[in-house]
Amino acid sequence: MSDLTNHLWQSTIFAIAVALVATALRRNSARLRYWLWLAASVKFLIPVSLLVSAGGRIVMPPDAPELPALTVVRVSTYFAPAPVFSESTPVMGQSHWLTPLAAIWLAPLAAIWLAGSITLLLRWFRRWRRIHKQARGATLLPMMLLPMMLLPMREALPVLSSSAMIEPGIFGLFRPVLLLPEGIMEKLTPEQFEAVLAHELCHARYRDNLTAALHMCVETVFWFHPLVWWIGAKLIEERERDCDESVLKRGSRPEDYAQGIVNVCKSYAESPLRCVAGITGASLKKRIREIMTSRGSIPVSLLRKLMLVAVGIAAVTVPLAIGIIRAQSLPPEPAYKYGVVSIHKSAPGATGSQWEAGPQGGLRTINTTTLELLEWAYQIPDFRLSGAPGWVLSEHYDVTFTPAEPEIAESHIADATEMNRRNRNWQRLRGVLRDRFGLILREETHQLPVYAMVLDKDGPRISHAETRRSSFEVDRGRLIATGQMMNRLSTFLSSALGRPVNNETGLEGLYSFKLEWEPDLESRPSTSPDNPGGPTGASLVTALKEQLGLRLIPKRGPVQVYVIERINHPSGN
Repeated sequence: MSDLTNHLWQSTIFAIAVALVATALRRNSARLRYWLWLAASVKFLIPVSLLVSAGGRIVMPPDAPELPALTVVRVSTYFAPAPVFSESTPVMGQSHWLTPLAAIWLAPLAAIWLAGSITLLLRWFRRWRRIHKQARGATLLPMMLLPMMLLPMREALPVLSSSAMIEPGIFGLFRPVLLLPEGIMEKLTPEQFEAVLAHELCHARYRDNLTAALHMCVETVFWFHPLVWWIGAKLIEERERDCDESVLKRGSRPEDYAQGIVNVCKSYAESPLRCVAGITGASLKKRIREIMTSRGSIPVSLLRKLMLVAVGIAAVTVPLAIGIIRAQSLPPEPAYKYGVVSIHKSAPGATGSQWEAGPQGGLRTINTTTLELLEWAYQIPDFRLSGAPGWVLSEHYDVTFTPAEPEIAESHIADATEMNRRNRNWQRLRGVLRDRFGLILREETHQLPVYAMVLDKDGPRISHAETRRSSFEVDRGRLIATGQMMNRLSTFLSSALGRPVNNETGLEGLYSFKLEWEPDLESRPSTSPDNPGGPTGASLVTALKEQLGLRLIPKRGPVQVYVIERINHPSGN
């Protein structure tokens, strides 16, 4: 399931919980139930993952000065896809890796969703424009014609008279006006008219237009979810019930009030917009029956108030706490540390990046991005990183560090020792990212489609490296590697094919090889072990088999995905 699916079922469960609570409070205030349903509506706009992520960015003070700032937490999940990084996206992790089947359905589904949202917006805009035109043509009622109950609110709530045959209603979100149809005072008795006005003043007092507009936004985005429309019906039902209770508490006779509602319904059309609160809405027969048999709502007990407050606080603080706990669960102290590190911005106009041995067997990089540092430190391709700002790709740095304990000179060590030295330097580079970039990571394991890189039946066609100097040069359709491990090749293939490639060759040591292919054949999904070639030339997968004696087998397997909770520009030297 995707992140959207997770958000939808979480919001659905929250709405069901609200329904249960509202049922338990059915004899209490209708306005209380209205706020509960509004919370269920707003939940659709607030993914739990945002709260968890916000908690992950809260850094608790360390217990000791030497406590490391790097945080890597392992979480096993089986429902979220691995993020894809693209240079066209300003922020990493905004799009996700998709299976070919999902990619095929994505565009039609997006088009259907967009069409539904635009249809709703156009329909509501036409209705709003019609009422707005009527309001602009309305006239301000003179003071002498206003009932006594409206005089104290005359400045805050202008009263307009309109020739449109639409029920009395509150129009406007931030500067509302009371819009009355012409001649309404002739169709209602003074008692009925006063009850109708009390109903509309209740809408204005609680800003029902504004909250209704908020739910209309939810319906625009999640119009395909039936529960959203059910919540909308509950919001109208409870707000009208609350205004009915308010009118009766003011002392209006149930008979006058009920008859006034019936007379308005006979003479005027219902308001076409939910964010223009009128006196109708909800089930008219049910409302009239409740008005005539009303015994008032029961005040909420102190215990229930405390329970509601506790549940509301928990709904916000629990995801935040999960993020905080997850981000502050520290891994063991790295076994290998750096001694001295220097970080400078690269020279303007510099091209190409370089990686070479640093002082005392350390590491020196020239004109490298923070993204490249992350890839090398954790030995992963870029599409397994998510959540970093765009500057990790746009800003370049020169980084040099020395080990806390000097390494043996590179020319005097064997292949296995050289690989161990590189692994130690990757750990030291993680420490640099931790201390100087303030990196906080969350590591998750997802079950995703992968490729297994294995030996072909005729065996590999690569040779051991004759030199321990390493290089990895990639040009269009050409790869020349010197002194590289097979993991480096699988990392490159992962980025080129857009799918994790696991090294299952069993080849150890450093190798040199050359690979040439036709890059125009690398469009997905044609590049796959099931469809390796194109009309002419050789795809990357075909060249891998024919030139290096390696082949890819599609399968599913666990993939580690790193979610970047926090990363800053490097601190000064």
